[in-house]
Amino acid sequence: MMQLPTTSGEPVTQPAAEPDRTSPLLEARALRKTYAIGRGEERLAIADISLEVQPGEFVCIVGPSGAGKTTLLRCLSGLMPASGGHAMFEGQPIRSVPAQVGIVFQDYSRSLFPWLSVRRNIALPLKVRGVEKGEREERVRDVLSAVGLHDIENRYPWQLSGGMQQRVAIARALAYRPELLFMDEPFASVDAQTRFELEDLILRVRSEYHVTVVFVTHDVDEAVYLGDRVVVLSRPPARVDQIVGVGLPRPRNQLETRADPVFASLRKTLLELVMGLGH
Repeated sequence: MMQLPTTSGEPVTQPAAEPDRTSPLLEARALRKTYAIGRGEERLAIADISLEVQPGEFVCIVGPSGAGKTTLLRCLSGLMPASGGHAMFEGQPIRSVPAQVGIVFQDYSRSLFPWLSVRRNIALPLKVRGVEKGEREERVRDVLSAVGLHDIENRYPWQLSGGMQQRVAIARALAYRPELLFMDEPFASVDAQTRFELEDLILRVRSEYHVTVVFVTHDVDEAVYLGDRVVVLSRPPARVDQIVGVGLPRPRNQLETRADPVFASLRKTLLELVMGLGH
């Protein structure tokens, strides 16, 4: 079921509409994940998850603490094998991270090489993929400009603030020119003002690069501000509790969008679902 805001701002529950496109970019069908915990015992982390992500969508995933949000992202992206069901990218089973997929993690400080300059941090994965030098340099210039860091390409990660380091991590993911970008709580470790700046940055580059985004967050306000739809996971073992449509207009603005009554109504709905009060 999907909840959509009415003109009064109050969400109403109605059956999810069929997608306009017949071929989703990403889909999961009856996805399951279990972990071995010793002595032949297993823990079920993801029970049964089915969802679709259409090309160009910005889909956020929220849920209670420990609900399996990161586990789901890892299974969807190919970083981790599922224990049952399947995940598909462009209609093909995902067995490893597809070449057209980029990933941005929460721990940006550990994802960057401190002994390499910003430019070389971004260029190195492209070199490993066999991208020729001229194209590598062009891509690095392009993404550094896109994230507003064109003037610090020769600095090192340890010389940058946390927000700037995360911009480098985003630039590196965009340098792949991905069709789909996974982001795992990427702004959780920065201060509030930097978080707002990075939220606006990812909305801008998402539009500029025409990239589909699947974004895991524990922040309900962030999910409403960024997303076209919000997938709410249940308490573990995780299932899809509800999928909530976000009817806020784009482009979005930190002041005007967050002051919109529809924003407040959606925030309340999602908080109730995450806290287990929405049933």
